[in-house]
Amino acid sequence: MGRLAKFESEFNGELKNKGKPLFALSLTRLGMRDTPLDQTPTGHCSCFVAAYPRQCLMFEFSSMRTPLSSSLSMARSKKHDTSQSSEFPAPSMGLLAMEWRAFWEFAAVVPAWPALQQAPSGDGHSVIVIPGLAASDASTAPLRKYLSGLGYDVAGWHQGSNFGPRAGVLDGILRMVRETHAASGRKISLVGWSLGGVFAREIAKELPDSVRCVITLGTPFAGSPRSTNAWRLYEMVSGRNIEREADHFELQKAPPVPTSSVYSKTDGIVAWQGSIQSAAPEFGHKQTENIEVLASHFGIGLNPSAWWAVADRLAQPEGKWKPFRKPKMLGLGGLVFPSNLD
Repeated sequence: MGRLAKFESEFNGELKNKGKPLFALSLTRLGMRDTPLDQTPTGHCSCFVAAYPRQCLMFEFSSMRTPLSSSLSMARSKKHDTSQSSEFPAPSMGLLAMEWRAFWEFAAVVPAWPALQQAPSGDGHSVIVIPGLAASDASTAPLRKYLSGLGYDVAGWHQGSNFGPRAGVLDGILRMVRETHAASGRKISLVGWSLGGVFAREIAKELPDSVRCVITLGTPFAGSPRSTNAWRLYEMVSGRNIEREADHFELQKAPPVPTSSVYSKTDGIVAWQGSIQSAAPEFGHKQTENIEVLASHFGIGLNPSAWWAVADRLAQPEGKWKPFRKPKMLGLGGLVFPSNLD
């Protein structure tokens, strides 16, 4: 049994043995009765997140002083809290409020479309795109359609909404990677948005011989797991203690394949410093990089500049990796990609 599958099995067994101490607080906030999380229909939680994004965000504001449950609080020792102190603060309320510009970012695809069509063509290799927290393959459909148009064999992750490594999810995505690699005879690329990027990185560590490259979009893998405005939502929908879960993995360590982290300093959910891949030998390697774009967290997977970066990285010939360079783009490269090489 692989490391990821073993962790999934152990944690789900532990949760089952505890009985039913966790409650779906999201449903309570909507005026519904307390419902044990392991009895809450996945589709219902997914519907809540998709249909009530504003209420979900307001839950984050209103619950900042309230622990998710006494059972989760008991799991955190003082020693653990000290070792996991916030290295970077979560984004400010101002940046969080600006997340609604995600709609405008997607709208910008229309005027940017002629430029996006100038991205390098794909070579037909398989690409799997993994959605972010509480999102499904529907959220990555625009990006997948764009990449398909460039010539890649693109698929979603086919695991429903991403509520963390619940029962069967890790085994399912690992099996998908193995089967896709075996069927095509070529390594596959993994693209992950937010939490999906954590999955992508860990899958590549588990199956390095099957993965060609990893590209993450606004993914928190460096620093404290609480350096985001979404950790409470993660614990709510997954029923898991985020700090204890992070202890099972070396999240800061890059997978042993070409790895690109696309991030934004105006991200309102994830502290941008938490998306920076360290170049230190114990964490990174010569084929890791960070690519800055101007984007919101909710919009980074729909942002034209992020799409260009993903397309550019996927187009690199296998075994011939080079760092990202700003495109000329009528002299706008410095504005679209602020901190990257010319």
